[in-house]
Amino acid sequence: MGGAVSAGEDNDELIDNLKEAQYIRTDLVEQAFRAIDRADYYLEEFKENAYKDLAWKHGNIHLSAPCIYSEVMEALDLQPGLSFLNLGSGTGYLSSMVGLILGPFGVNHGVELHSDVIEYAKQKLDFFIRTSDSFDKFDFCEPSFVTGNCLEISPDCCQYDRVYCGAGVQKEHEEYMKNLLKVGGILVMPLEEKLTKITRTGPSAWETKKILAVSFAPLVQPCHSESGKSRLVQLPA
Repeated sequence: MGGAVSAGEDNDELIDNLKEAQYIRTDLVEQAFRAIDRADYYLEEFKENAYKDLAWKHGNIHLSAPCIYSEVMEALDLQPGLSFLNLGSGTGYLSSMVGLILGPFGVNHGVELHSDVIEYAKQKLDFFIRTSDSFDKFDFCEPSFVTGNCLEISPDCCQYDRVYCGAGVQKEHEEYMKNLLKVGGILVMPLEEKLTKITRTGPSAWETKKILAVSFAPLVQPCHSESGKSRLVQLPA
């Protein structure tokens, strides 16, 4: 998925192309994209592809195409102080961009299935914090990542203002995802091959909007332990 805009020579040119094609439509999202160089989240030997509008996968490491991330960021309608949950948080690229908008009073949590990807994300986050000049312009809500299957989140966890799932959600898991949201919250996820925005307008009321056709790998189903019980994911307090 991707290839909707032409390749850039650097991060700023990529963002210029996304703006011109109307994938990035608001100043806040543009600022977040410009503040974090996409190439920093690539392995060194693949960086020449960082400014193409293409997804990248190497082993368990995965980045969606820039046009997808920009549609997700716009659909989430992020504001300072909100709580955000990223399901399949991967490299942490999206979580870090979100953190720049959430600011010091936000909450920024990620759940990732693969422990090696969590380590990669922590390294990239550390590099960003050490080297970025973005903190002159932004108060950063640092993401926290936990390892686990996002379909096994503890039922007593708090609900969130904004939720994104970075894997294809099967129809039978739609209600589970929706119940992670507070009333007034927004969920963005690939559902039945469409990037979908769901707004919780009441305790049992929802508005659904299809954004664009996408192709995502499906959510990995939980593996139960030998005792037959699932391993519940505990999110940070």
